[in-house]
Amino acid sequence: MTSQPGVRPIVMGVDPDPAKRAALAWAADEAHRRRLPLRLVHAQGTPTGGYRMTEVRPSWERWNAALHTAGERTLELAAAFVADRHPDVEVWTVLAEGDTAWVLGGQAEEAAAVVLGSWHLTPAQELFGSTAVALPVVAHARCPVVVVREAEHITQQPSFFVVGVDGSPASVAAVDYAYEEADLRGAVLRALYVWHRPLLGVLDEAAAVQECRRLLSETVAGRTAAHPNVEVHHEVVSGHPVQVLAKESAHALGLVVGTRGHGGFAGMLLGSVSQGVLHHAQCPVIVVPHPKR
Repeated sequence: MTSQPGVRPIVMGVDPDPAKRAALAWAADEAHRRRLPLRLVHAQGTPTGGYRMTEVRPSWERWNAALHTAGERTLELAAAFVADRHPDVEVWTVLAEGDTAWVLGGQAEEAAAVVLGSWHLTPAQELFGSTAVALPVVAHARCPVVVVREAEHITQQPSFFVVGVDGSPASVAAVDYAYEEADLRGAVLRALYVWHRPLLGVLDEAAAVQECRRLLSETVAGRTAAHPNVEVHHEVVSGHPVQVLAKESAHALGLVVGTRGHGGFAGMLLGSVSQGVLHHAQCPVIVVPHPKR
């Protein structure tokens, strides 16, 4: 099904393994909550036969045709899963050829959000392996990117979202999106500022923590009018940001963080905290870009 002009869908990168449905379920639920269409995208990862020499084209074309058929079947199964879960969600499908990260990066240009599954890769595998997808997409996307390592946790009541705040413009955008998510779910929002003690220490630790509280309060202020039903808890916690946020994610519906960076290497376009929680969080991670990226 083709896109409708002006409508920014939720984009889901579909994995061919039917056992990996946590991310697809998250994407379907999000499309349902936001009343947006869901675009299912599968990249078969190979060029067309025209990229091969003439003498090997027949066998290459058969291989390409088999992959195309498998890709179509993957999308059919995914669409059926979504229809069964949320019959009201409009589903579009896209079968593309090329590198998965490149294809999804292009799709992100017109998406409300991109949802990816995670394969529990090590940092080295994610950065340099042929299966690397999450970091390049997150680094370059101009929309929020959701990485779903496992299903949401609703083991604690009331359910809650966690958002990491550091006083930067990037974390302001993350707070905005976290408010939206909490409001859509009827969940509590926990806004955390993680203060990491410098290696050389500080002259006045109490004053430093107080400054963190001020920045946290300023960052989350002014949103009550737009989201009056969201209960917000402000917390300043000492420790390493990645470790603290990963621990706090254990019982959360989701963890929201901002991203920033100025380099040309995909892994360095993310802040170290954003990159770290992608590997260590125990719930879906939503990485929100700065609005001016």
